[in-house]
Amino acid sequence: MRGRIVLSTLVVLWLLIGLFAAFQRGLFNSDEASCSTLGHTVGTVFVGPLNYFGVNPTIECPSVPEPSE
Repeated sequence: MRGRIVLSTLVVLWLLIGLFAAFQRGLFNSDEASCSTLGHTVGTVFVGPLNYFGVNPTIECPSVPEPSE
């Protein structure tokens, strides 16, 4: 029982830190609503706290082939 409370508290704290990171980057001030913007914001909320621990995660898009003419 106590382990669940501790884990729940850690998850909520993690998400609050992520929301703060997204707020600092101005991701909630954008007028543009798209899947890309939503994905960036959600990714920042879930992975953003790692920046405060010095991990600095990056996501690179795979190379997309050029369309044929």
